[in-house]
Amino acid sequence: MIHYDRQRRRFAIALAAMAGFVDAVGFLSADGYFVSFMSGNTTRLGVALGTAPIMAFMPLVLILGFVIGVTLGALASRHAGPLRKPAVVGLVTALLLLAASGRALGSPAVMLTGMVMAMGALNNTFQRGGEVAVGLTYMTGALVKLGQGIANALSGQPNGAWQSWATLWSGLLAGAVLGASLQDRFPQGCLWIAAIWAAAMTAVAFRLPVES
Repeated sequence: MIHYDRQRRRFAIALAAMAGFVDAVGFLSADGYFVSFMSGNTTRLGVALGTAPIMAFMPLVLILGFVIGVTLGALASRHAGPLRKPAVVGLVTALLLLAASGRALGSPAVMLTGMVMAMGALNNTFQRGGEVAVGLTYMTGALVKLGQGIANALSGQPNGAWQSWATLWSGLLAGAVLGASLQDRFPQGCLWIAAIWAAAMTAVAFRLPVES
């Protein structure tokens, strides 16, 4: 986050909020499984394999879907060149439209497939040297950097702009609150809202300065 200008940091926060929104909807729709937090699904997979292997299918499928989404996002990013951000977020939009259509058609499998692949693809939005620079769907790294920045500030050292990591985490949290609220009150519409949100972010991505 600290290596990006204010415009891109705000873009990252908006995308993290969208990820929180989608993950909250997925969590409430999939019996406590996650569509973006694969550490949680990996723990559930391990618990299932150790206690009730028949329950391992769901977390395993979600993890595989997430990896496929990451792969598709990485390919889109590589082929789009300097327009990799709109290409990736455009792919996310298409996958969220698939998820919303799956819910509308009464197909949980299609809905969850679209959601988990979208969240995997989203993590390709910010890259440096071919590696993910800002994780948008998981916040463990952001919280570690936040804690390190606070420690630096308390020690009188450069704080590493810990506020940027705090706002990124806050964005995901705020999106999750909104997603949970709408899933409870407007379940048939919340994924369409997520898709519209992603489409708006695609338009914003086109307006960002072109990267080399």
